[in-house]
Amino acid sequence: MRKQKGFSLIELLIVVAIILIIAAIAIPNLLRARIAANESSAVSSLRTIGTAQVTYATAYPTAGYATSLAILGPANAGCTAGPAQTNACMIDFALGSATTTAKSGYLFEVINTTGTPVTTYVSDAGPQAYNQTGVRAFCSIEDAVLHFDVNAGGTSGLPGDSSATCVAFPVLQ
Repeated sequence: MRKQKGFSLIELLIVVAIILIIAAIAIPNLLRARIAANESSAVSSLRTIGTAQVTYATAYPTAGYATSLAILGPANAGCTAGPAQTNACMIDFALGSATTTAKSGYLFEVINTTGTPVTTYVSDAGPQAYNQTGVRAFCSIEDAVLHFDVNAGGTSGLPGDSSATCVAFPVLQ
């Protein structure tokens, strides 16, 4: 009788099946954890934008609030030109360009800026890919209170909220 070396096909199939079952349980939890981390980063970034808006309005009272993220951010990644009214270097370069390039799976914008000096604004954040990078949209106005939308429509991208719409969303606590 020949001595068998290695594993039989049945043993290998059982091991592969066990690995697939464990992966089927673990992968959805990892995706939910990534979504939660992205949403946490978006909330933190909106808080940073709110603080930068107040700082900008204080530093440049004739301009009021900044009308875009690019104005709050640096002209380049190193802010080599130094702060100015057109590029204040108050937020990082990634967040300053997050209107078109996502930061942690979210897109950001500053909209509805009115007046001279600018006295109102809405900053908002929306998931780049709904149900992959996030499931909620966030917004804030001049009072810096964060609101969220459960994004029931399942849309990706920036929500483009007005001040009234943002205030109507539940407050993030």
